[in-house]
Amino acid sequence: MANAVVSQSGGPTGVINASLVGVIEEACKHKEIDNLYGGVHAVAGIVKEHFVDLKKISLETLEKVADSPSSALGSSRDKPDEAYCQRILDVFKKRDIRYFYYIGGNDSANTCYIVNSMAEKAGYDLRAFHVPKTVDNDLLVTDHCPGFGTAGKFVACALMGDDLDNRALPGVKIDVIMGRHAGFLTGAAALAKQRQDDGPHLIYIPERPVSMDKFLGDIEAMYKKHGRCVIAVSEGICDDDHVTWAEKLAETAERDAHGNVQLSGTGALADFLAGQIKGKLKIKRVRADTFGYLQRSFAGLQSETDVVEARECGRLAVLYSMKADNGSVAMKRTGNGAKYGVEYFRTDLCNVAEKTKAVPDEYINADGNGMTDAFIEYAKPLVGTLPETEFLGNYPTV
Repeated sequence: MANAVVSQSGGPTGVINASLVGVIEEACKHKEIDNLYGGVHAVAGIVKEHFVDLKKISLETLEKVADSPSSALGSSRDKPDEAYCQRILDVFKKRDIRYFYYIGGNDSANTCYIVNSMAEKAGYDLRAFHVPKTVDNDLLVTDHCPGFGTAGKFVACALMGDDLDNRALPGVKIDVIMGRHAGFLTGAAALAKQRQDDGPHLIYIPERPVSMDKFLGDIEAMYKKHGRCVIAVSEGICDDDHVTWAEKLAETAERDAHGNVQLSGTGALADFLAGQIKGKLKIKRVRADTFGYLQRSFAGLQSETDVVEARECGRLAVLYSMKADNGSVAMKRTGNGAKYGVEYFRTDLCNVAEKTKAVPDEYINADGNGMTDAFIEYAKPLVGTLPETEFLGNYPTV
């Protein structure tokens, strides 16, 4: 028998706790695992030996945790180098931890990979497994990532409401949505459309650079066509020179531990775009919102598909660790629509660590300002059931 540790890293999501509970449930079934520690605030807590005894948490509490957004064990943005990972490994040796389950994105997969490689070189038997998580949906190998469907549901619902608001009081509305390098989450705004003239009328994602002239030209055309315009914009959209508009606005802005300019905690991009529209198109009613962190941890809005798959990914990480010394849980889609389904499999950590996936070309329209039907087919089962809305202003007047 040996001990295990599970922890959560990076940005929280609406279903990351379902993955945590999946790990706990499965780990408790295996005699190979004695103590199961929860690392508080990810690697930052592990090196401080700040642990929770997860086998003492009641089933009732665990079910509430699974339904709760954000990271129940806390998180961290630390990006461990080899020296940091050596400290992690030292703690593992001290506590006889032989199983390491890390729920997070590609940086978390990389941490698993480094620690596992160091353990192998030191002759220490460690099973390091990554459980996928990211609202950005940008991990390689897997068809999609737990966390994306729920965040996508929030975005779609928010755009539905925003579009109805914009119908009531017409003008231009901009919504800035998370997505530094990948536009999957912003693309989910397309699921809000129920009627032919519904917004979002324009969607801009990082994979397609857009000049200010084209941006304004697109809006002007849509405004003339509909008398209003709703726009979904990724925080990572860039100019023709491939430099993000946010970076141009904030050359001296705060950067995180990964060297990234802070994008989601400021409304600067939304205000800038609104100002450009007002000033150059002379449209009087222009409004802008930055969704920021709301889309990551909105309570009571889990995607049915997302929460089930997140929990299963956590459970399977434990099962796979009984047979292999490292890996990341991945999904392969087996059908769409009413026949939607996935198969789960293990892939080596090196296939996921520090790598990112972009939105495929076939999901982006020819003008680079919207999503295709192929994207709708891809994203719809992940987001799950959405509300139906109605508007009477389109009915014939008497």
